[in-house]
Amino acid sequence: MRSRFQRLSKGSQPVVVKLASFGSGGRLGAMIRYVSRNGQVAAENERGEQLLGRDGISAVGAEWDHLMSNRAESRDIGTFSVSVSKVGNQENFYEQARDILENALGNRRFVYSISLRPEINGFAIAGVSVLRDGAGERLTADRKASEIVQARIDQSSNGVERSVTFRFTGHGNGTDYGASRVRDLVASPDEVRDQAGREITDAKQASDLVQLEWRAHLHSRKSRDVMHLVLSARAGTDASAFHSAARDFLGRQFAGHRYMLSLHDPTDDPKAEADGGKRPHVHVHAIVAMRSEFGDRIETSITSFRQWRVGMAEAARAHGIDMEMTDRRDRASPPAFNRNQVRPISRSGRTEHEGTSDAAQSRYDGQRSDRHSFAQTTKSRNYTDIAKLEWGDIAQSGDGKGAKDFAKRQTNRLDTVDFSVDSNRNAAADHPNSLSQYKTHLVILEKVLSGDADMQQMNTNEFDAYEKLVTDALDRAERVMPEGQRKAFAEIAFAAREHVEARREMMQNEEAEKTADKPIESQAAERQSVREETPDERWNAAVAQHGAQAVEAANRVLLEVEHYRDALDKVGSRDDQVDQASLRASLNLELARAGELGASGNSLIREVADADTELRAAVEAAERSRERAAEKVKSDGMPNAGGQGVRPEEMPRERDAGDEDRNRRDEVDKAEVQGTAAKRAETRTETSRPEAGDTTRTDPAREHVPRIELQRDTDARRERDQDDHER
Repeated sequence: MRSRFQRLSKGSQPVVVKLASFGSGGRLGAMIRYVSRNGQVAAENERGEQLLGRDGISAVGAEWDHLMSNRAESRDIGTFSVSVSKVGNQENFYEQARDILENALGNRRFVYSISLRPEINGFAIAGVSVLRDGAGERLTADRKASEIVQARIDQSSNGVERSVTFRFTGHGNGTDYGASRVRDLVASPDEVRDQAGREITDAKQASDLVQLEWRAHLHSRKSRDVMHLVLSARAGTDASAFHSAARDFLGRQFAGHRYMLSLHDPTDDPKAEADGGKRPHVHVHAIVAMRSEFGDRIETSITSFRQWRVGMAEAARAHGIDMEMTDRRDRASPPAFNRNQVRPISRSGRTEHEGTSDAAQSRYDGQRSDRHSFAQTTKSRNYTDIAKLEWGDIAQSGDGKGAKDFAKRQTNRLDTVDFSVDSNRNAAADHPNSLSQYKTHLVILEKVLSGDADMQQMNTNEFDAYEKLVTDALDRAERVMPEGQRKAFAEIAFAAREHVEARREMMQNEEAEKTADKPIESQAAERQSVREETPDERWNAAVAQHGAQAVEAANRVLLEVEHYRDALDKVGSRDDQVDQASLRASLNLELARAGELGASGNSLIREVADADTELRAAVEAAERSRERAAEKVKSDGMPNAGGQGVRPEEMPRERDAGDEDRNRRDEVDKAEVQGTAAKRAETRTETSRPEAGDTTRTDPAREHVPRIELQRDTDARRERDQDDHER
């Protein structure tokens, strides 16, 4: 995060990787023609072959055909017409029409208009209907479905009293089709009403009806055989370099998949600006087959999109373009809108849209005005807190006034978010939903407490984890507790903690009884076998073997390594932790520091590395880096002041983004380090068997690291330093 923010403050542009749409195999040709401007813009496939002209792009469909599922789209919306003659009652034609349609279509949603037909002594109905009813029956809007509906009408009183003829006239998929057909109906001079008798007067009301009320009843299904990606850069970005970066990104990210890409440069775009061409920025369109040649499908989750942005930013930087992955939580940016929430009203320059509903218009306005917005989850709030600290540090110590000013503006945005979050929390406490959430957490607490029938089988570590589950459930219930439940909650919390303590005592007694059953000689031998050196003995032994300076330096960096490993172990079961990727990046930085120490001759680090594969790899990487640097200096013939070549250990080490913070912490802790008890872990071979609970998320077979470790005096000190460690 620190490195990303530093580059952004110096002017790096955010990377844009946008998923424009999905499509079926039947739409592949149309999508390729769109991105290649009907063959007028050069396109290329995943093999780097140029697809020139209409013949070149038309060959793509045949090559990709075996990867297409060709599943038919669901029929969600149907259009119909009804002719009604021999009408005796010449009043309330709309009520008569609605009665006929309710008998014909059941409990489906529909809109309709009527036009009088004096020549048949009746009227005609034109309408649009949802094809799926509440019970799940879906009409197919074809001839067979028309016959089914006609039979219902004939058997009803409407069919006996009048002559009614029903016919479906068309069908389509999704809300876009439905909204278009309802708007067409509203554009006619006749009055339009829905199944509840409400009048639909304009195009916006027609769109809102379909988007907001009909959407949940469609259960729309589309085949997702291909996806359309758009990779964008700022205006003025070198088009050739961006084209190469996009090519490299697609090749790495979608290896094994068929794809084609086309660069749209405003300087040579054949499409007119008024028609949506000649965008003011360079961008690349890519059509990618969702299924690979090996049968794997592309995952399109939030995590995947983040990974794609990281990959595109790395490819851009490799081609000399300053580009960086961004997260909307970095600066409290508003959420994006999708193409179903807006419709274009002007394509001149930057396309202008209007929302298809009031909520969509609000989201569109927020995105265009860069309105402050914040994510609601605890995990995201923690992320925002860390981002604010990082921006604050850059604002204080950034390179140049411009970078500092940029970071200060981001800090101010996130300060506003903090105020909004606090207000939101206060409001949530009085919200009716808070009582429901409170009860939900109490149910979870009850399940945790009642699921301890086999408590006597737990060891101490397992019991500690159980106690942590109870504590977390209590904390979460307390956060959403309505004010009126405070007294009752205090009693529940007291009883829960008493229950846990009673169970702990039972477990300890059970272990004591098992120990008492063993012969005295066996107990003495067991105590002797598990006896450990005191912290002072381990510290003194390490100092005697490696030297005080080496032990202190190794101790500091190994503490940081173990801290991030512990955090990675816990992140999977806790919602209030930072991203696992951030923790892994911090761990890698600390391993690199340890590797540098080992490469520079720290014998304690080398001893630890014999039993720690990650640390051993870090030491070896640092040694290789030093060897390459020494070889480069030797080949360049650069002498030092004494006329000798520069030795590898004299090469300056590049400072990483967290060194300054760590140095400050090290100075504060130095006095405590020297006087605090530490222990030296046992040296285990890689074939040693780990004890219960001695596993991690990254490698379940990893053994404990033999290390010199500081004893934390109190849990309070650990909590006080937690933010610094995570940063």
